[in-house]
Amino acid sequence: MQLWVGLGNPGPQYAMHRHNVGFMAIDAIAAVHGFTPPKKQFQGWTQEGRIGTEKVILLKPGTFMNDSGRAVRAALDFYKLAPADVTVFHDELDLVPFKVKVKMGGGTAGHNGLRSTDAHIGPDFRRVRLGIGHPGHKDRVTGYVLGNYAKAEMDALSDMLGAVAAEAPRLAAGEDARFMSDVAVRLQD
Repeated sequence: MQLWVGLGNPGPQYAMHRHNVGFMAIDAIAAVHGFTPPKKQFQGWTQEGRIGTEKVILLKPGTFMNDSGRAVRAALDFYKLAPADVTVFHDELDLVPFKVKVKMGGGTAGHNGLRSTDAHIGPDFRRVRLGIGHPGHKDRVTGYVLGNYAKAEMDALSDMLGAVAAEAPRLAAGEDARFMSDVAVRLQD
């Protein structure tokens, strides 16, 4: 069993923020792979399903970004999983918009959702880094991250989320390099 966590802030006012692209990825995966309807659980919302041969629990913490690790810890304890069974989908300033990278472990790069998760379960979880690009100056980061995607970005956002959901079986099988490659190929078309 695997626990896939999307990072974001709950509430309709945050739905289209760049910071919520982790939530968007979880929603796309749930829709494409026919997961159960969301259930309130672990201070967030869970959905259950299968991707390939793997049972996957999807989690969207309802605790706001800065405290999302609490929900991850609660789910981890309930299902008796290890941090290595956790995959976190999150926005990444240091990647060009709509680029997707996967890595195991690492630092938090100032990302409050990653920092909270790391504080609650340690650093040894897999991260799916969803590029949002950098606004150019550190003083503009907060407004940029907490801003909505522009209308001109909607097609590219939809394409990226669709590619991530379509290639999720590679991720579930632990084929991280193949997942990244196949997502990149889909986004070139």
